[in-house]
Amino acid sequence: MSDRKIGVRLLKWVLGIVLFGLLSAVAASWYISVKLKPLIRKEISELVNKSTNGLYRIEFTTIHTNFVTGSASIADVKIIPDTGVFKTLIAQKKAPNNLYYISLKNLSIKRFHPLAMYFNKEAKIDLILFDKPNVTMVNKHFEFNENRPPRPRRSPYDYISKLFKSLRIDLVNFRDANFKYVNNNDSIPEIDSVANLNVTLKDWLIDEQSSDDTSRLYLLKDIAINVNNYTYATPDSMYFLKLEQLDFSASSRKLNIKQFALEPRYSTADFAKVNGYARDRFTVKLNNLALDGLDLPAYIQKQELIAQQMHITDGLVSVYNDNSYPKREVNKTGKFPHQLLQALRAKLNIKKINLNNIDVSFAEFDRDSKQIGKLSFEKTSGVILNATNMPRVETQNPMMTANLESYMMGQGKLVVTFNFDLNSPVGAFDYQGALTNLDGKTLNQITKPLGMVLVKKGEIRKLDFAIKADENVAKGKVNFTYNDLSVALMKKEEGKERLVRQGLISFLANNLIIYSDNPSIDGKFTSATIHYKREITASFFNYIWKTLFQGVKYSVGVTPQKEAEIKAQIAKFEQMKSDRDERRFRRQLRKNKKVGP
Repeated sequence: MSDRKIGVRLLKWVLGIVLFGLLSAVAASWYISVKLKPLIRKEISELVNKSTNGLYRIEFTTIHTNFVTGSASIADVKIIPDTGVFKTLIAQKKAPNNLYYISLKNLSIKRFHPLAMYFNKEAKIDLILFDKPNVTMVNKHFEFNENRPPRPRRSPYDYISKLFKSLRIDLVNFRDANFKYVNNNDSIPEIDSVANLNVTLKDWLIDEQSSDDTSRLYLLKDIAINVNNYTYATPDSMYFLKLEQLDFSASSRKLNIKQFALEPRYSTADFAKVNGYARDRFTVKLNNLALDGLDLPAYIQKQELIAQQMHITDGLVSVYNDNSYPKREVNKTGKFPHQLLQALRAKLNIKKINLNNIDVSFAEFDRDSKQIGKLSFEKTSGVILNATNMPRVETQNPMMTANLESYMMGQGKLVVTFNFDLNSPVGAFDYQGALTNLDGKTLNQITKPLGMVLVKKGEIRKLDFAIKADENVAKGKVNFTYNDLSVALMKKEEGKERLVRQGLISFLANNLIIYSDNPSIDGKFTSATIHYKREITASFFNYIWKTLFQGVKYSVGVTPQKEAEIKAQIAKFEQMKSDRDERRFRRQLRKNKKVGP
């Protein structure tokens, strides 16, 4: 017999043996699976029930197992809490803050290493996959859980020790989950939801030591959360809130959002029209937002957002208002930034917020000028310290501070510091800073459309201010240093697209009221003392603007006394013009009578 024939015959024997082995393994796997399915069903049910102290039960229809590949799947899975047991645990002060309801079509178990389970009593699973589950978390905070560490009260090892020496799952994936959060901490529950949520639980371990391992969070080495292309429609139907990509890691305690946006549903032309009144239209786009040192247990247990730092980098915040529509008179007392922070139902404490390269703008369409005025603060950067509404934190430090730097109209450098008293019943705060080196004509983007004032020329050297205020009144000083200031007062005439200058009034303003220089040629410097009473409908930023504007007006000579004088002069000239026109009319009548028919 030739060597070739011997080789072919040997190959056939080997293939036959391998095929027989595979068929035997498959048959054995099928036989073991059929025999063990009732036992597996019972053990899974008991494991879930015992490891949760009877709080949860698992329901499912069928089990499919393959001991050759070490995989299994469970169909039509429901994990349901027992509300009766939950009430008992509440009475015993052992209840958790969260209850979970989970349902899905299929739960897959990949590579569960049956030989290690049988011979070594070590249950190891590479992956448990919850594919497109529906998860509802109901939160109710209990005082007896205050400051509890993120570990179970009793080690789950007590429940599995009779079966296994250890139970380790490398990965638990919740893929494309629909997540609903129910806040039951008030009389009326609050419900939020998010779709396309991905959660990965890493290295879940139950053994004799794992429950005391402080490096683990709820027996896990890490929790990773990902959300892609999340969109939320605000309840007022005016905005979409969008997240392009959110990633969080519990081990690093870092949360990153690639892009955050608050997008109006309607254009600038239609926004006020849909509302039926003049209303601020906000547009927010932040390209990079991150939180460092995020306390996940505090959020899970009590929905408290606690972080060491927040970083907001590269973006814009713009506000637009169309005042051609009627204004809705709303009392905005008690709605300053630090007051709104205290009014939030959700508790937060962010020790430091870092801002970098944010463009902020305010624009308004004016009903009289028919033009849009815009004020911008570009490349805004700075630090906000102690952003909190937690009483225990405010007791130690009641002040929130914001140190900001920006470029007004992209040119003049603005440096300002705000100090907010978080405990003040009247919203007390103070601010001080300076604006330097701005060409006065740059302000025409806002003064001309909204104030009917054209700055013909003027160099702003420095505008420094120090103001103490609350929700009622602002007091302080404004020092405005400038040179060669000249303005023209404008008006809108019927049938004309552009604003036209009021020559006489502009002449009077420049020659009788406005100081062209401060300090003056003879060295006299005019410093403005501020005492401005806020209107109850004025917003925080309107209040800041009007207060500083009062100081600017006084510094250039536009005091209440001077305004009264110029009005008297204008009235005098208007009367002289009226008298002149009357004389002309009478002379024309006399001429007409002499000519006759």
